[in-house]
Amino acid sequence: MKVEINNFNAAILHEKLTLSCFKHPIMKNAQSIYLTSEIRQMEQTVFALPNPPNLMEKAGYAAAQVTADKLLSETKNRVLVLAGPGNNGGDAFVVARYLKQWKFQVTLIFTGHRDKLSADAKQALDAYLALDDDILNEIPRNTYWDAVIDGIFGIGLDQHKDRPLNEKYVNIIKSANGLNVPIVALDIPSGLGSDNGCIQQAAIHATYTATFIGFKPGLFTNDGPDHCGEVLLCDFELDPPILTTPHTWLIDQSSIQQFLPPPRHANSHKGTYGSIGLIGGSTNMTGAVLLAGKAALKLGAGRVYLGLTGRDAPVVDMTQPELMLRSPHDLFKMENINCLVVGPGLGLEPDNHAWVDAALNTHHPLVLDADALNLIATFTHLANKLQRRKAPTILTPHAAEAARLLGTDTKGIQSDRMAASLKLANAFNCYIVLKGVGSVCAIPDGHRYINTSGNPGLSSAGTGDVLSGVIGALLAQGLAIKSTLLLATYLHGAAADTLLQQNNGPLGMTASEIINPARQLLNSWIYKS
Repeated sequence: MKVEINNFNAAILHEKLTLSCFKHPIMKNAQSIYLTSEIRQMEQTVFALPNPPNLMEKAGYAAAQVTADKLLSETKNRVLVLAGPGNNGGDAFVVARYLKQWKFQVTLIFTGHRDKLSADAKQALDAYLALDDDILNEIPRNTYWDAVIDGIFGIGLDQHKDRPLNEKYVNIIKSANGLNVPIVALDIPSGLGSDNGCIQQAAIHATYTATFIGFKPGLFTNDGPDHCGEVLLCDFELDPPILTTPHTWLIDQSSIQQFLPPPRHANSHKGTYGSIGLIGGSTNMTGAVLLAGKAALKLGAGRVYLGLTGRDAPVVDMTQPELMLRSPHDLFKMENINCLVVGPGLGLEPDNHAWVDAALNTHHPLVLDADALNLIATFTHLANKLQRRKAPTILTPHAAEAARLLGTDTKGIQSDRMAASLKLANAFNCYIVLKGVGSVCAIPDGHRYINTSGNPGLSSAGTGDVLSGVIGALLAQGLAIKSTLLLATYLHGAAADTLLQQNNGPLGMTASEIINPARQLLNSWIYKS
């Protein structure tokens, strides 16, 4: 999913609310993300200003510009505008009016009732009616358009997320999708949850989403990337971080530059870049810890030790002999270990909880993945020890593992990934990457970050093991825990994106293939090559 910033000229907002001294507190070059409640708070702040700008007018004009610039021409000039019953419909009326004034052929569908519209939406409807009083209440059959404007539902749908869409709107959404022409969604594709990216029965498949004021989580996680197309931010020069303090940001290549390790000195050796211990690889699952170990090795750890727990453990990996294979007992006796990764291929045998227990007792930075998380969910004393741990700890659950840790089910996690990630961070006092589409990183201080890299090629066995190895490698080299979490998460997805281009698609992408592109990308970012 491509993200583009699109600013439209407007007067400076009341001298930036006289807060021009505001400094972004968290990440340089990072784009903020806002929940529906935070967007509403910003709107109320703007409405309370002397001579407030007409946000509906600005939204409609911005979206009309997007539509005209991206999709329409003298020969492609037929537009279907779908206006719903709320303020998103009001935005659509404004779009329709501008497109009509610009001499495009507009068909307007209004699914609501004028007497139930807000004052601004009524005004927008009346302005359109002054140009054309031909408004329909359903999509005509056997008619062709060159573009569709989706103004059925906006972020207000989140207020009714527990209420199913009525059949009328499900049918309209399906009909719009079935037209097979480009769609511009206003603020967020109709039917998609602004806060959670979940679909209510049906959702618009947009080609472009012109989102207003600030980015929303639902555009980037869960089903959002499959429905929003290219996202264009129309912020009206309001400067959202001044209107309300952000708590969530996007992770992209620009924002992770500040977390890169420095170039290496010529006068260095293997001990300079840390030693990492990985524990896992139970019987028949050795491959998982070998993948994590290879990732750690190629992402820069000076020495990589594998503590294999299985009865069938090899004594050497002939494909990667640099990996030093040991027993877990040996790892806990070593004084040069700088970081531990526990869980890849660990297995759920009753005795294996002892390895998790022993790792929790150390003072090393710790990464817990896979069965280490499942054992923590099973054994209360491990969960309690994790909560009390003082050393830096990162958990890397997918939705099912997160559900076990929080005592819920996968559906409960996926229905609100933003809340689930923060709940995990608070419950265990750990740094979290909740894996999945738009992986959500959460920090115990309440800040969250949504990753923008990655693709469906990551939906294969072992990719999570590679991520754990990448995280461990960066921790072993001495990166700060937050820097490690955000950089590793983005790098892992970006490596998969490189492979996507090389392979002309995601099919057949394997975990082991991701390691070399990750190494190449990290080197290119550090050395500007």
